Amino acid sequence: MCGLTGYWRASGHSTQEAQAIVGAMARQITHRGPDDQGVWTDADAGFALAHRRLSILDLSPQGHQPMLSHCGRYVLAFNGEVYNFAAIRDELEQAGVAPAWRGHSDTEVMLAAIAAWGLEAALKKFVGMFAFALWDREARTLSLARDRLGEKPLYYGWQGETLLFGSELKALKAHPAFRAEIDRDALTLFLRHNAIPSPYSIYQGIHKLPPGTFLQLHAGQKDARPVAYWSARSGAEAGQRNLFRGSDAEAVTELERLLGQAVGGQMVADVPLGAFLSGGIDSTTVVALMQAQSARPVKTFTIGFNEAGYNEAEHAHAVARHLGTEHTELYVTPQDAIDVIPGLSAVYDEPFADSSQIPTCLVSRLARQHVTVSLSGDGGDELFGGYNRYFWARNLWRKLGWAPRPLRAALAGVLTTLPPSSWDTAFQKLERWLPARLRYANPGDKLHKAAEILAVRSPEEIYLGLVSHWKHPAQLVPGSHEPLTLLTDPARRADLPDFEHRMMYLDTVTYLPDDILTKVDRAAMSVSLETRVPLLDHRLVEFAWTLPLDMKIRHGQGKWLLRQVLYRHVPQALMDRPKMGFGVPIDHWLRGPLKDWAATLIEPGRLTREGFFDPAPIQRKWAEHQSGSRNWSYYLWDVLMFQQWQEHNA
Repeated sequence: MCGLTGYWRASGHSTQEAQAIVGAMARQITHRGPDDQGVWTDADAGFALAHRRLSILDLSPQGHQPMLSHCGRYVLAFNGEVYNFAAIRDELEQAGVAPAWRGHSDTEVMLAAIAAWGLEAALKKFVGMFAFALWDREARTLSLARDRLGEKPLYYGWQGETLLFGSELKALKAHPAFRAEIDRDALTLFLRHNAIPSPYSIYQGIHKLPPGTFLQLHAGQKDARPVAYWSARSGAEAGQRNLFRGSDAEAVTELERLLGQAVGGQMVADVPLGAFLSGGIDSTTVVALMQAQSARPVKTFTIGFNEAGYNEAEHAHAVARHLGTEHTELYVTPQDAIDVIPGLSAVYDEPFADSSQIPTCLVSRLARQHVTVSLSGDGGDELFGGYNRYFWARNLWRKLGWAPRPLRAALAGVLTTLPPSSWDTAFQKLERWLPARLRYANPGDKLHKAAEILAVRSPEEIYLGLVSHWKHPAQLVPGSHEPLTLLTDPARRADLPDFEHRMMYLDTVTYLPDDILTKVDRAAMSVSLETRVPLLDHRLVEFAWTLPLDMKIRHGQGKWLLRQVLYRHVPQALMDRPKMGFGVPIDHWLRGPLKDWAATLIEPGRLTREGFFDPAPIQRKWAEHQSGSRNWSYYLWDVLMFQQWQEHNA
């Protein structure tokens, strides 16, 4: 896990100037790679490349980057891990095209593969998480590439006549040509998604390279477009056309094999390794399979809160005890969590408002005290149907889609007559009589979310409503227009038979890379911790898309097949509990310890002067939230995180 950055300017700089500029860019991302720094320049071409290294494999100087290929043609700066590099190395040797190896890093193998087979063919062989920049000295061509699911970040864009690229925006901003012009259209996307989706960034002219693509640029070429070497949409559609035909037992066995392969491949490291453990289905499955392949107790880490509705530490502790891991848990106070907030704008580099960023930062700090690599359970919900919204959306449409929209709107009014806290109290009193599938954490919040989408015209509108924060964000940002995205453009939807599968697909290509993986990468790398996500091995992802819906959602419960694998390692009774998000009680904090801080950031006069938001709707939601009649924390946190980011970055 590392960081990379660079630039390409046709007029060029002297070697000394280029090294100074790109070195300064690299220093902005030292946290991504504190162990080593390397710089490589081609002064005649005006190209400069820098790398910050977090040493994970081949700790010797032979792993230093940027790395020159044996043939001398290519220079590579690479962030991530290619887990099957040993198999690729063997394949190159068997084909008689392997060089005389200098070390045992995956970077050296990647260069040899690219030299032997070409970039696109090599990319298709790589199993891993990666973002890299490849300079072809002979053709004077720059190639940028990103892994299939979007685990590793890569920004790029032209600022005048200079092409800038890097792992984080702060590296690009250190170049003299950078112009920090906020993109109001991207701001509308942020208000809808609580993160800015690929290919957009908060700055005009700067883009995120989409997952599963590569970009090749020749000198002065500004109109190049990313090319897909792997497509989540194609994989989903092909999988559902060619469904797995085996029995339930055969499906469980095959999934366990693929999971074991992915977990085992990602346990390779020359430094201490552990795992995040929430006690939920996904992280427990990963840890169980790690422990099954480890000769010593796996190191596991959990953050605990004293607020019952947000605390998973007790469940994680029970799982760790059963599996025999070396478990570390840290209970934090509300003040511990609140103390994280001032530094969030530096960690996330552009506006980011998933409030689970706070515990993610805390658990990353905890893990980094003991290990350099931590495995994570992200991805299980998107692949195996775990999110509550899949059930809510399906059931709402089946039960209410027949009713006239005015009647549904009236029902929405009834649901919002009580504040979320009152609904929570009511559900607690009725809990003993409710079936397990109706025992949700924070039910009042969910009922209010459901009320917002009752008047929709189609099931797709239900999904859009459930995943959107501000429903009409362009109305909040003067002079803006909300661009179409994978979420809102019907032409880019996957052709899948089930509404639930269509939701899972959209989550896989939007929410997963833009929110979940961004959240984990930035939080972990801010403390120089590498995170790995075994459930996102693309071979496992492609298998998941061949599964019929009833192998994912059965008897009103998600992740059926994944659970069956887990039950081979952990008793079912230990895992049967309501799904709980990894969050913090932002709604309560905004009425208490964060009230003054928030009020200052969204003061109407300030918003008017800055000119990014219409203050009126924000103030209405603030007043309703303070009264306790509504929980607008999601909406308000979006605005607050932009305001804090702008205060530190504009």
